[in-house]
Amino acid sequence: MTKRQIAADIQRILDQYYPEVPIPLDHKDPYTLLIAVLLSAQCTDVRVNQVTPELFGLADHPQRMAQQDVEDIAAIIRPCGLSPSKSKNILALSRILMERHQGLVPDSFEALEALPGVGHKTASVVMSQAFGYPAFPVDTHIHRLAYRWKLSTGRSVQKTEKDLKRLFPKASWNKLHLQIIYFGRNYCPARGHNPSECPICRKYGRKSLFL
Repeated sequence: MTKRQIAADIQRILDQYYPEVPIPLDHKDPYTLLIAVLLSAQCTDVRVNQVTPELFGLADHPQRMAQQDVEDIAAIIRPCGLSPSKSKNILALSRILMERHQGLVPDSFEALEALPGVGHKTASVVMSQAFGYPAFPVDTHIHRLAYRWKLSTGRSVQKTEKDLKRLFPKASWNKLHLQIIYFGRNYCPARGHNPSECPICRKYGRKSLFL
């Protein structure tokens, strides 16, 4: 089988296991999604969803957030880790949204990645989940699974994103990246994984699973 044929079969399996995929981070608009994704760096989605109700109770719009003290933001988001830098970025990007974007989250990669604390992966999540723009956000989990399934070399996250975009139809990217995340959590974890019991690894997995 060619790599493209393998990718098509993997997509068929993912569609079978996850025909519908909810967005894992609780939010109500592009701004609250952006903040939730920023908080998710080196933190679980579950923990972020536990923290954001209090944070958004304090401020759920850039105008209100821009008026808060960074210490108050940091105190709320401390369970997510990296609170000193994340709180400064939340405050700074909220002020920039008010000063340069009329209080709206921009719908372009260039403008999003210019915001404090917003890298390409975060911008990709917002573009795909908030605006429906075809994107393939690759986090460490997708990077690991793409290597396991022989879809990419594991050389870098950037290379993995490029490989996956080449192998899968553009129209499927927004759903597919969420399907891979959910599948990895439930059937293909980083530790304690038995390839023979995994619906994908038993067919296409590498023997050496160092990622």
